[in-house]
Amino acid sequence: MAEQQMMHATQATNLADILERVLDKGIVIAGDIQIRIADIELLTIKIRLLIASVDKAMEMGINWWQQDPYLSDGKKAKAIEDETKELKKRIKRLEGKVK
Repeated sequence: MAEQQMMHATQATNLADILERVLDKGIVIAGDIQIRIADIELLTIKIRLLIASVDKAMEMGINWWQQDPYLSDGKKAKAIEDETKELKKRIKRLEGKVK
């Protein structure tokens, strides 16, 4: 009979599994830092960190990087917007001809 070895939690999962779970589910880390002297608030820093895959973030309605001009090409977004308007006009014209 083969001996079965008891598996500990640290052996059951590796770093890749943990990372996959975090990106799939998402994780939020929140914290506040306040600096006070004699009950006078001098500085408050609110830290909010979300770690998730792009797909999960978009599923949650978070897509700020798509509109950020520093992260996306503003010309490309404008061209897509213009193309969409033109296509909508063409669809309306075609629907008018069919009816």
